[in-house]
Amino acid sequence: MMFEEALLEKVDICNEILRDCRSELYLNLRFLDVALHSLSPEPSMSLTTAATDGLVYRYNPKFLTEQYKIGNVLVNRCYLHSILHCLLGHVWKQRQEEELMYWNLACDIAAEYVLDSLPLRCLRNPPRPYRRAVYDGLLKKIPVIHGEGVFHLLQKAEPDIRVTARLIQEFAVDDHMLWQRDSSGAKSPMEQQNRWQDIRDKMETELETFSKEAAEDSRGLQEQLRVENRERYDYRDFLKKFCVLKEEMQVDLDSFDYIFYNYGMELYGNMPLIEPQETREVQKIEDFVIVIDTSMSCKAVLVRKFLEETFSILSQSESFYRRFCIHIIQCDERVQSDVVIENQKQLGEYMEQFQVKGMGGTDFRPAFSYVNTLLEKKTFRKLRGLIYFTDGFGIYPLKKPVYDTAFVFFREDYQDVDVPPWAIKLILGEEELQTL
Repeated sequence: MMFEEALLEKVDICNEILRDCRSELYLNLRFLDVALHSLSPEPSMSLTTAATDGLVYRYNPKFLTEQYKIGNVLVNRCYLHSILHCLLGHVWKQRQEEELMYWNLACDIAAEYVLDSLPLRCLRNPPRPYRRAVYDGLLKKIPVIHGEGVFHLLQKAEPDIRVTARLIQEFAVDDHMLWQRDSSGAKSPMEQQNRWQDIRDKMETELETFSKEAAEDSRGLQEQLRVENRERYDYRDFLKKFCVLKEEMQVDLDSFDYIFYNYGMELYGNMPLIEPQETREVQKIEDFVIVIDTSMSCKAVLVRKFLEETFSILSQSESFYRRFCIHIIQCDERVQSDVVIENQKQLGEYMEQFQVKGMGGTDFRPAFSYVNTLLEKKTFRKLRGLIYFTDGFGIYPLKKPVYDTAFVFFREDYQDVDVPPWAIKLILGEEELQTL
């Protein structure tokens, strides 16, 4: 009985510590108001530190009180560390079992980087030289320290186990055992994820509009929010926007209802009430243009990766009509080459011999002028659209072309790109291109 009373008293103390923690963080980071109060505290003796699943904040009472005895800064950092895991979507990313060590480490590095970049006394814990060296090394390879980017670097480098253990010792704060697990609360993991995404969207908007001063002091957080809030698309679905809807002579089993067919055969002997259609609507590519920005700002390896993925999708037999025509144009400030592909064999040969030509400045207008000239010469039977792969820095045509146009931007800085209102936009990062 006395043990239970002592435990309840310690839990009350811990709850008071967390209330003070949230109040102090709110006074310094008002844009985090909703996020700071979105986790319900729960004591847990099965944990050695603290953990969250996006709905509750579970903590070991002994761990929390010992942290508080050292100073409120450690409590503030630990709590905000877990909040950042939720804000940045770390909790719900699916990973294979063999990837978890690197993923957990990457998320901890990303969260600690944000905390170390906030110039606040309530979070001040000057980074040790080792930690600063890690940040500097990462920033030489990626423009923004964020979970996905660090994870891909760790996977690629496969550091020695001793290096990995040293990194874990330096950056691990909370336990990730509750990640991707169903919560005991009323809300499902998907509902929690959507709730935190909504919080993240509103926070980014506030930082960009009303809290300019706060945004300057929290640049690391704002950069990571921008990364997580980027719209992500399935590139295969994106390409379907450029397919032509036509009818082909083939049985459309999707529109065939076997019940009515069988009923007619039973009722009239040899006269079905419905027969399968002999044509079906399909989406296929007929005439198409791919323009590659070969200016010096676009990396040749990423251009090749983009083409490989595009051709992988387009070369599927169901994507083409029996006759098709694809123009692959390389252009910097002028058109450097135009290769016409009319069958799948030519597709394969082009990829084997592909070389980037140009490496000058960036101007989008020459490619559009060239395609318009081809249209005037009636080179195309029916031009469905044009995809322009670029880094986004160039001069756009003023006039809307008569065909659909999409710009696929490769951006390392995760900044949005302004395009003319008549163009479709898709933004990809390097790790997204690598995983296509």
